[in-house]
Amino acid sequence: MNDQGTYICDACGEQIVIPLDVSAGARQDYIEDCPVCCHPNHIYVDLDEDGRADVRAHAAQ
Repeated sequence: MNDQGTYICDACGEQIVIPLDVSAGARQDYIEDCPVCCHPNHIYVDLDEDGRADVRAHAAQ
């Protein structure tokens, strides 16, 4: 299990590293401001049975 994931900010294009919280469940989504440009991103995290994470993001509306 990797305890970090990454996504690309829709606004500035930077790759952002985020901590993963397996205790929050296999499917997660939340809004988080980009630490580089401060624009909000809607983050989606899907964890499989082996602990691998699929992290996606798009600009929050």
